[in-house]
Amino acid sequence: MPKRGKAPSRPHTPPPGTENDEAAAPAHGEEGEMGTYKCCIFFTRRFAAGDASAPEDVRALFSRYSGGAPYMAAEDLRRYLAASGGAGAGHGDGEDAEQIVERVLQERSRTPRFGKPSLTVDDFRHLLFSEDLNPPIRLSKVHQDMNAPLSHYFIYTGHNSYLTGNQLSSDCSDVPIIKALQLGVRVIELDIWPNSSKDDIDVLHGRTLTAPVSLIKCLRSIKEYAFVASPYPVIITLEDHLTPDLQAIVAKMVLEVFGDILYYPESKHLQEFPSPEALRGRIILSTKPPKEYLEAKDSSSMKERDVEPQFKKGESEEAAWGTEVPDIQDEMQVANKNDDDLLYRERDVGEDNEQKMCKHVAAEYKHLITIKAGKPKGALVDALKSDPEKVRRLSLSEQELAKVATRHGPNIVSFTQRNMLRIYPKGTRFNSSNYNPFLGWVHGAQMVAFNMQGYGRALWLMQGFYKANGGCGYVKKPDFLMQTCPDGKVFDPKADLPVKITLKVKVYVGEGWQRDFDKTHFDSYSPPDFYAKVGIAGVPLDSVMRKTKVVEDNWVPVWEEEFIFPLTVPEIAVLRVEVHEQDVSEDDFGGQTALPVAELRPGIRAVPLFDHKGLKFRNVKLLMRFEFV
Repeated sequence: MPKRGKAPSRPHTPPPGTENDEAAAPAHGEEGEMGTYKCCIFFTRRFAAGDASAPEDVRALFSRYSGGAPYMAAEDLRRYLAASGGAGAGHGDGEDAEQIVERVLQERSRTPRFGKPSLTVDDFRHLLFSEDLNPPIRLSKVHQDMNAPLSHYFIYTGHNSYLTGNQLSSDCSDVPIIKALQLGVRVIELDIWPNSSKDDIDVLHGRTLTAPVSLIKCLRSIKEYAFVASPYPVIITLEDHLTPDLQAIVAKMVLEVFGDILYYPESKHLQEFPSPEALRGRIILSTKPPKEYLEAKDSSSMKERDVEPQFKKGESEEAAWGTEVPDIQDEMQVANKNDDDLLYRERDVGEDNEQKMCKHVAAEYKHLITIKAGKPKGALVDALKSDPEKVRRLSLSEQELAKVATRHGPNIVSFTQRNMLRIYPKGTRFNSSNYNPFLGWVHGAQMVAFNMQGYGRALWLMQGFYKANGGCGYVKKPDFLMQTCPDGKVFDPKADLPVKITLKVKVYVGEGWQRDFDKTHFDSYSPPDFYAKVGIAGVPLDSVMRKTKVVEDNWVPVWEEEFIFPLTVPEIAVLRVEVHEQDVSEDDFGGQTALPVAELRPGIRAVPLFDHKGLKFRNVKLLMRFEFV
């Protein structure tokens, strides 16, 4: 119903693990109990209970495996689990099925049930709605081959990892570095500068108002938290603004902090990068040229007169985070309008001076660098040429990538088969916003660097993409990005591709908001009016968003709507799900998630939702069905 007013919002219940179960008890009734709302001093409105019963598809599934009986025995459940791919961490045999039955009955009722334990259809619905027993994606463990070179993987990459907020005036700290590592980020970027007395090293965003943090503090935090979320290597990208004597101090510092877990090659140049498995539990260093920072600051490599400012008049920073992710074709078209000679002109006027500076790099510092980076002298297209004798890393801004991709997409793909490509945000993203990561991924870029301290739809996609492969921060690139035909041709991201597979997604019902939010959070005078948005993020042909109907005045919205998504590149596609609450002015946010399509488990699954910062709600979730045809 139309909204008449809002009470002050109360933050949702913190993610699991921050409070005990008793603290998470509903403040205004159990599932399906709508309660009353006071409209004025003497008038109270009462709303009927929502329909929280099992959907018809769930009832049909229950009847099929129970043989039409009103109860499902452990043996019946075992057959269902075997057919549907198991539950949780590999449940499937008879003993596990019995344990699941016992667990569901305990969660559903404190009253002992006599006789042979079995499930009713409502118990079965409870099981299907359990994130632990019925998650939407594969088991939370690494299942891809981890023995290929690093260049064969997409790597969870941070940008300016030390910043707590915007790019110009926020504090520098090791806290965002710790948070990133806890989320599974594997590439940490540090900008290192001389301190005020020129005798030590600070980490800060140079030539801005950001307050510095000491390098030693950042390194110690990286060592402590590097492998809490993943055992695979952490890459520290150093933007070096130091003199040789300070570089020598950095070399001594990293050796003392990391000791034996620091990996560096014996040879001067690598012909192939080591594998994530070979580097398990190790720290490696990479450098990038300081001039990259200056190019981003003055935007000398790309005119931005046609790029809209980050904030429109009257727009808040929070509103900017919620903007839709731009289409990569649109980004390429905008880039193609500017600087036609960018691809072929000399990239750096002072390249020769930089090369001379590199000759004075401290030897002990240079020796520790595993992934060497640089911007070769010459045209941008020439920088994409591979050297058969050695591998390296190249960095491009999001705009440079869009420009090159319009005409030389296959060249990028070919380069990334052996070498590393890092993409970084354009210099005008002062509010630490992000861009569409798929422009990098579809071209094989391993390090699509994101500002992890913010939030918004682009970052939700990044977080969802790296839920794949057990959330270890390394996702193996699909075969089509690594293959070279006998005639030397590689994958062309701009080619028209046939549909490989079709994904059917059905949204049944949502629940948990009345447990995680105050009764009047969404509306002061009635229960919420929820709707869901479901779609695909990926290559342009696959990208789309659809919307369900609005279910009015109901904390437990039942949608029962199905959407069909033909996919041309399902290997890198991400399923997007958002829930909003309809309002007359601006719709309220009710939760979101992003899931890698390649990891979806077919069948009816529980889908937990996350807040706008990527923190999981304690109770909010959807019941959905996934089917590949």
